[in-house]
Amino acid sequence: MTTPTASFAGRTVARIGYGALQLERLRDRRGEAVALLRRAVELGVDHVDTAEFYGFGFANQVIREALRPEDDVLVVTKVGADPDPGGQLPLRLAQRPEQLRASVEDNLRGLGVDRLAVVNLRRLDTGPGLRPEGDQVVGLDDQLATMTALRDEGKIGAIGLSSVTLDGLRRALPAGIACVQNAYSLASRDDEDMLELCTAEGIAWVPFFPLGGAFPGLPKATEEPAVQAAAESLGVTPSQVGLAWLLHHAPNVLLIPGTADAAHLEANMAVGEITFDAATLATLDAIESRSNEAPIG
Repeated sequence: MTTPTASFAGRTVARIGYGALQLERLRDRRGEAVALLRRAVELGVDHVDTAEFYGFGFANQVIREALRPEDDVLVVTKVGADPDPGGQLPLRLAQRPEQLRASVEDNLRGLGVDRLAVVNLRRLDTGPGLRPEGDQVVGLDDQLATMTALRDEGKIGAIGLSSVTLDGLRRALPAGIACVQNAYSLASRDDEDMLELCTAEGIAWVPFFPLGGAFPGLPKATEEPAVQAAAESLGVTPSQVGLAWLLHHAPNVLLIPGTADAAHLEANMAVGEITFDAATLATLDAIESRSNEAPIG
C-alpha cells in the first residue's frame, strides 16, 4: 500500500507513523511486541513516537530490540514527565531544566543511542491532562534554553513542543521547532489557529488523542453521526474516517495511532488510501468542535 509523505525534522516521512504507548499491553509477550513493531516497518512506518515513561521503559526497550539502522526509522521521544511506578498515575511531572536533561539521558540509555533525533518538550499548558504545581511550574524560556543546549551538545537533533499554547509556540519559534503535539481531533479543534501557524512555518502537526475521547468527558469523533455515515458509505470504520479526515485537513499532519494488535495496525495504515468526495468532506468539516479541556487524575 502507498502511504502519503510529509516533511519532518529535515527529512521525508510517511504521514502515518506509530505511537508506542500501547506496546505496554504486550509487556508479558515481549516477542509479540517486537514482531508488531517489525510489522509496522514492513507496512511503511518510518516514524515512531515514544517516551521513557511508556511502560516504565518497556516501549523504548522494544524499539531498541526491533528497529535496525537500515530501517531508517525516525524515533521521536519526549521529556517533561518521568516514570512513577508507585504513584497514583504511572508518571510524575519532570519539568525543571535539570529533570529535562536527566530525562534525555534516560531516553538515550533506554533506546541505546547517542543522539535522539527529535525530542518533544511536553508542556502542560493546554489540553486534557495534569497541570504543573509548585516547583514544576517552570518558564518556557528556561526549558528551551536547556533543550537548545542539549541540541548544541549533539544529544538531540531537533526540538518539538507538546501541550503548548499558541502564545507559547510563537515565543518558541526562534529556537527552531520541528513539530507540535497537541490533543486535536475532528471533534476537538481548539487549536485551529496553531495548526495554521504550523502549516505556514513548515512545522509538523502530530495530534495525540486523534479520535478524541481518550478520557471521560472528551468528545469522540467516532460517535459523530456524520463520521458514522461516511464510514458506512465508504465501507470503512468510523475510526478510519476520523484519522483520514486529519490527513485531508492539512498537509503537515502526521498521525501516530497506537495499537497492540496487528490487524488494527493494518487498518490504521490503510487510512492513507481513504479519499472523500467534496460533499462528504464538507459534512465532516461542519461537525461542531467541542473543547478537549479535561482534567486527568
